[in-house]
Amino acid sequence: MKKIPLGSTGLMVTKTAMGCLPLQRCDVDYAIRLLQAAYEGGINYFDTANAYTDSERKIGLGLSEVRDQIVLSTKSAARDKEGVLNHIENSLRMMQTDHIDLFQFHQVPQVPDPVDPNGAYAGALEAKRRGWIDHIGVTTHRINVAEECIASGLFETLQFPFSYISSDRDLALPGKCREAGMGYIAMKGLAGGMLTNVRACHAFMKQYDNVVPIWGIQKLEELEQWLAVSEE
Repeated sequence: MKKIPLGSTGLMVTKTAMGCLPLQRCDVDYAIRLLQAAYEGGINYFDTANAYTDSERKIGLGLSEVRDQIVLSTKSAARDKEGVLNHIENSLRMMQTDHIDLFQFHQVPQVPDPVDPNGAYAGALEAKRRGWIDHIGVTTHRINVAEECIASGLFETLQFPFSYISSDRDLALPGKCREAGMGYIAMKGLAGGMLTNVRACHAFMKQYDNVVPIWGIQKLEELEQWLAVSEE
């Protein structure tokens, strides 16, 4: 499966990545089967979050034996240093790993304050100093905040809703990330279920050579669809 660089992080990730939020709706055995089938199908990038209940635990159970072959990203919505560190430590334990490739601030309403010694950004920097995380990114659903995050120079990646019904302003974000040396991670490529044509959604993403779409996958049949169009 095709891999592309995730901005300037040095990470090479598959152009088709797996969003693991839906794993919380699968029983443990099925989630393990699904994760392992995704890996065996060629996917190397798996995205989750502390808030996705037991998703991280299922990733640990399903993929710990191939940890050195995959890229893991997770998120924290904590807004203070202690909360971020607690979440990251829990993520490490749940995913059975000694480091997280990409840590992301989850759905930020504004750019995290980089100079607050007790703020969330300070927590991420401390986690990086400890070797718990390798790279720092951010996710948001607000276009003005996304643009401010890019301009801030604080982050290595941006994750934002992105699909072929996105506004022109939204569609400009990948280019802005490229100019800033940031990776661009596209979430909600099916527009929250409004779009249903897998082939069309995948073809749209292929137009952007620096965009990494993460597809929320809950069933083996869905995985098979994404793997099939990824080979086209």
